[in-house]
Amino acid sequence: MKTLIQCLLLSFLVTACAVPEYSEHIQSTQLIKTTTSWNGQPLPAYPDGTPEITILRITIPPKGLVPLHLHPVINAGVLLKGKLSVTTEAGDELHLEPNEPIVEVVNTWHYGKNEGDTPAEILVFYAGKVGTPVTITQSPEKP
Repeated sequence: MKTLIQCLLLSFLVTACAVPEYSEHIQSTQLIKTTTSWNGQPLPAYPDGTPEITILRITIPPKGLVPLHLHPVINAGVLLKGKLSVTTEAGDELHLEPNEPIVEVVNTWHYGKNEGDTPAEILVFYAGKVGTPVTITQSPEKP
C-alpha cells in the first residue's frame, strides 16, 4: 500500500512539474541595429551614473508640429501609426512610415512634424541616467 501511495504521489508531482509546452510560432524581427543616429552621426558613450530607462508613447495630431528640441540621451523608437518627418537644424531630414524604426539624433536640435491626416503615434525608448532629462525644448524667442 505504501508503494502504491508513493507511486501515485510521484506521478502527481511529475505531472504537476512537467515542463510547459512552448510555442514554435514565436517570431523575432530585428528592426535596426546600429552605432549611429538616423543622420549618420556616431552615438555617444553612455554616461556614468545610475542608468534610467524611460519609455514614452507620443501622439502627434494631424499636421501637428513638435517644437525644436534636443535629446541629451540615446533614444530609439518605432512609429506605430501615421506619418512623421524629422528635420535637424542643419536641414537633414527623415520621413517615417508605420513600423519603421528611428535611432534619434543626440545633442542635436531638431523638430518633428506629422505630415499626415491622422494622428502619428511613436513609441520611444530613452537610455539615460538618473537626473538627466530625456528632452530639452528650445525656448521660443520673445519679441
